[in-house]
Amino acid sequence: MKHGKKYSESAKLVDRAKLYETEEAMALVINTAKAKFDETVEIHVRLGVDSRHADQQVRGAVVLPNGTGKTVRVAVFAKGDAAKAAEAAGADIVGAEDLVQKIQGENFLDFDVCVASPDMMGLVGRLGKVLGPRGLMPSPKAGTVTPDVAKAVTEAKAGKIEYRLDKTNIIHCPIGKVSFGAEKLAENFNTLMEAIGRARPAATKGQYIRSCAVASTMGPGVKVNYNKYLNMQIAAE
Repeated sequence: MKHGKKYSESAKLVDRAKLYETEEAMALVINTAKAKFDETVEIHVRLGVDSRHADQQVRGAVVLPNGTGKTVRVAVFAKGDAAKAAEAAGADIVGAEDLVQKIQGENFLDFDVCVASPDMMGLVGRLGKVLGPRGLMPSPKAGTVTPDVAKAVTEAKAGKIEYRLDKTNIIHCPIGKVSFGAEKLAENFNTLMEAIGRARPAATKGQYIRSCAVASTMGPGVKVNYNKYLNMQIAAE
């Protein structure tokens, strides 16, 4: 794959054989981000699990201490007092049957997070084929199916992200923007990595974390030393 001049120049600053300590890695990601916009910084973690098995799934949600830097639009399926609470918490779209019809009939998907009260899931289930492939289907594991919809809205607005395995057993998640600076990115990184560490399935055998890297939107990957998260797991077990 042929890369552009800026990427090639940035890649020269990264030692591909080295595992960088967290703050050093974040500083390097910032230094190698050459785009004219405020690039998103993403984490990519390869796990020693098999996502084909139900007992080896890794999925959850965590509130990043410094948010993601993104304005999050939240849709809520709720009625009555729950709907009023969601609106008061800052939900962008609140509805029930009307919202289902809007999504089905108008292909309305102008939101980033979808929350539902438990009594609405029979209704929301009709949207599985639309919301599911886009990662928008409410889920108890992600905290987006809950009787406390106001709390879910507040957390989503504050920077709550969902992490989950893809088919290649890798977790991809945003942890902020280049403009955050190394310290805030490191805080978000540590919070997410600790959550992933605690989510280790009991059925996992061998080394749980196989590799970890961070990169900006247009920049090269920087490998991060993940050994302390392995030690946390060994100590916990």
